[in-house]
Amino acid sequence: MPNDFNADDIFEMAVKIEQNGALFYREAAQKVTGENNKQFLLELAIMEDDHEQTFKTMKKELAADESFATTFDPDGQNALYLQAFADTRVFFKKEQPGSDLQEILSCAIQSEKDSIAFYLGMKELIPQKLGKSKLDHIIKEEMSHIRLLANKLAEF
Repeated sequence: MPNDFNADDIFEMAVKIEQNGALFYREAAQKVTGENNKQFLLELAIMEDDHEQTFKTMKKELAADESFATTFDPDGQNALYLQAFADTRVFFKKEQPGSDLQEILSCAIQSEKDSIAFYLGMKELIPQKLGKSKLDHIIKEEMSHIRLLANKLAEF
């Protein structure tokens, strides 16, 4: 049975990705040396928290047809699939790159790129009437993360 996803499903995954990202930055902040580096990573975690709230708000504001389930899914398999994917593919629960800020930033940039690629791919699975255009906002948010991380990495 093919999985059809709507904007509601994607916003649910976006929330999980932001939660995983915040956890990634908080764990990295505990390992990195230098108070400025710790503070930078904690600020990134707060940004992820803010994005999580933004996506929760956007999810609440979806029109009924944008959150309408398009497949029969009494066991919630679509949601389980999306959560598993968010946990394993983008900011997946993996070993931290260590305490080197450059390695942490490089890993974070790659994760942000992966999330953008994922959202672009998901746009192809969501019909326009089910909130496809809402994904553009998520993609722009993730692109802003890459710019911030790349600027910090360029300082080295």
